[in-house]
Amino acid sequence: MPGRNTARLSSKFQISIPKAVRAERHWQAGQEFAFIPKGKGLLLQPVPTREQLAGSARGARTEDYRDRDDRT
Repeated sequence: MPGRNTARLSSKFQISIPKAVRAERHWQAGQEFAFIPKGKGLLLQPVPTREQLAGSARGARTEDYRDRDDRT
């Protein structure tokens, strides 16, 4: 497929992410990623930092939720 960003697995089992993809996603050196199996492929997902997660549950209901004690 023309214009598609691809990479080759090295003999050390490393892959370099194409610059266009890194720039578009604002990925930086040293950033941690999770590999999530999806069918015959993988989903590459950045692992959020603690600072990025801060406030993400703001506004969540604190009543009428299932607790560990509700499990049977």
